[in-house]
Amino acid sequence: METSEKQLPADPSEPPPTGDGEPDRERLVKGDLSFHDITEMVSRHAEKKAPMAWYAAFAVAFSGTLLLLALFAYVVWNGIGVWGNNQPVGWGWPIVNFVFWVGIGHAGTLISAILYLFRQHWRTAINRAAEAMTLFAVICALIWPTFHVGRVWAIYWTLPIPNQMAMWPQFKSPLLWDVFAVSSYFLVSLIFWYVGLVPDLATLRDRAKNFWRQRILAFFALGWTGSNRHWRNYEKAYLLLAGLATPLVLSVHSVVSFDFAVSVLPGWHTTIFPPYFVAGAIFSGFAMVVTLMVITREIYGLKNVITIDHLEKMNIIILVTGTIVGFAYITEFFMAWYSGVQYEQYAFINRAFGPYAWAYWIMMTCNLITPQLFWFKKLRRSIPVMFVLSIFVNIGMWFERFVITITSLHRDFLPSSWGYFTATWIDIGTLVGSFGLFLTLFLLFLRFVPMVAMAEVKGIMPQADPHFHEHEGNGHVEGDGEPYIKPAEPALAEAYRGDGAGEEETST
Repeated sequence: METSEKQLPADPSEPPPTGDGEPDRERLVKGDLSFHDITEMVSRHAEKKAPMAWYAAFAVAFSGTLLLLALFAYVVWNGIGVWGNNQPVGWGWPIVNFVFWVGIGHAGTLISAILYLFRQHWRTAINRAAEAMTLFAVICALIWPTFHVGRVWAIYWTLPIPNQMAMWPQFKSPLLWDVFAVSSYFLVSLIFWYVGLVPDLATLRDRAKNFWRQRILAFFALGWTGSNRHWRNYEKAYLLLAGLATPLVLSVHSVVSFDFAVSVLPGWHTTIFPPYFVAGAIFSGFAMVVTLMVITREIYGLKNVITIDHLEKMNIIILVTGTIVGFAYITEFFMAWYSGVQYEQYAFINRAFGPYAWAYWIMMTCNLITPQLFWFKKLRRSIPVMFVLSIFVNIGMWFERFVITITSLHRDFLPSSWGYFTATWIDIGTLVGSFGLFLTLFLLFLRFVPMVAMAEVKGIMPQADPHFHEHEGNGHVEGDGEPYIKPAEPALAEAYRGDGAGEEETST
């Protein structure tokens, strides 16, 4: 059976296919933008002079970073006793903050790796910023256990380095597992982020006018030319890194949960912690992405790229993971009752009705109740509502880590050992300073790096499909015929306008 060279869809009203050959039923990029528009929209923020608003925000964030450095210098000089840590609460806010920041760092790799493997095209507009947030959050997380050891100058003892003391780290300790899990996660996330940056850095290199800027960008672009060979190698490397990063998304916070779960302390000794911690990490990570993307898309004019549809999808993930976390809260109470262990039962009754009941109910309200508002589409697509709820979610997730850490420690098996933890101004200042460090790094990222993955966004636009013009036309008015491109030589122009003989002469 003969087939025509150009096949049209059965339904003429069907939109043209995207780059993977499937119909683009939902335009992920609004505003009928071209490839050039995407390049201009994203690149100009890394090329032009930063606005005053950026400098104002950076001044505030950098002040927080300086506060953090000053307070950690004070902690090193005076010892970790300046924190509120006491007996029996040996793990105070430093461990709470560590678990909180590791959780924030989960959304980036999930968006980049897992959603990439599932071919979720909507990830392309937010993955670059989410990956950057992952790196910055892990940096903020690692500073807490580093200084919590007290003698920070001996932190290298946690690594299996041969030494004259014949001292070796305890590989049975989950705290050592943390060292390897989190550092591996950071390294793979950094490589993954950088590989995705290479095509966009080459774009900035080709647009650069300053000599040194061009040389620096050329160094980091690794000689990228956009050739077919480069793209094939790039896609293979990206796929392999996505496959490598996917188990890390699930394993890192599982290992962090082992800090608690492998103990015999009531409230910690439970097998539900690994999936519970992973769901909570994705929950808080997506909430932070929503918080920052709502602000970024507004200030940088990226509403056509980071659309309300992207934000709605993230809100749906927040709803799902928030429901899983709430189910885990209820399951913990059931397991405490079902176990028949009075110490376990008392630990959870103490959480809900003891001295820290206020923290427990803040956690329950922010993490279980407020995300349920996202069942309503109108609220799910409301910018003010999602912004406020995303902040509530991270407040609740910080209190979740506080409740798990503090309430299980402050009342142990013996009433004679009971105590109460009270944070000091050093605790509060270092927590505020860690947010300053995070925002400082994020603002530097917005200033010098393309905040949206231009190459990936272009790849999911309709124009990326080789058959796009079969549906949309060739860009010329109907009846014009083939466009006339003036040749460089007058003789060639005559041959072009002449008959076939002229063409034969020219070709000869």
